[in-house]
Amino acid sequence: MSAVTGAATSGNSQALAYLRSADPVLAQVIDAHADFEPRSWLRELPAMDSFGALIFMVTGQQLSVRSAGRILARIQDLFGGRLPSPAALLATDPGELMKTGLSRRKVATLRSVAEKFDDGSLSDDGLRRLSDEEILDQLTAITGIGPWTVHGMLIIALDRADVVLPGDLALRKAVQRSYQLDHLPSQQEVLSIAEPWRPYRSLATAYLFQVALDDPGAPVAAGGGGIPARTTPDSPVSDGV
Repeated sequence: MSAVTGAATSGNSQALAYLRSADPVLAQVIDAHADFEPRSWLRELPAMDSFGALIFMVTGQQLSVRSAGRILARIQDLFGGRLPSPAALLATDPGELMKTGLSRRKVATLRSVAEKFDDGSLSDDGLRRLSDEEILDQLTAITGIGPWTVHGMLIIALDRADVVLPGDLALRKAVQRSYQLDHLPSQQEVLSIAEPWRPYRSLATAYLFQVALDDPGAPVAAGGGGIPARTTPDSPVSDGV
């Protein structure tokens, strides 16, 4: 998400100017959060390539960023202070992974992902050469991986600038609040509202997640700009509980 690297960068300034002109409601949101740094929450997490980001996103299914961060820290402790490589994860007893707080289903999902990276079917370099849509198609073919998980990986690891998470409840509530809707918007309504934000939907989405943080009842961890709890299932079998 190179357009989302901090409010002080020139690229970000250009993106913010575009979003202000494209959407007057979003302009008010941006102006109300003048000091917001969209990627500051990532400073509390280890640097992540695509596989690492998928570990984080699968870990965070149905959890806040902060809760996922605690489990991620335990995973790092298990692997000598770092996130595991695909081969290292596959060589680890699933029961040991579950001791970190991962559910059995999440461990199974991570092992499936690791197998793809280990045998070369997936790679960080290979994913970087694909479009967002191609990545979505490849990864959602893996049981336990759905759009929310993939979109988060696109933002965290690949720095993609035009990603939105329409199924996230926190985002939908932020849209309802910001756009003064009398109902919780559907995923399609969120996508329709987000259409004018292209090609900077990631940045716009980050600001709306901050609106969710303004509401003490929102299902998002404190810290700002993070991927919130997945409150809508990625798929019927990928809840990770």
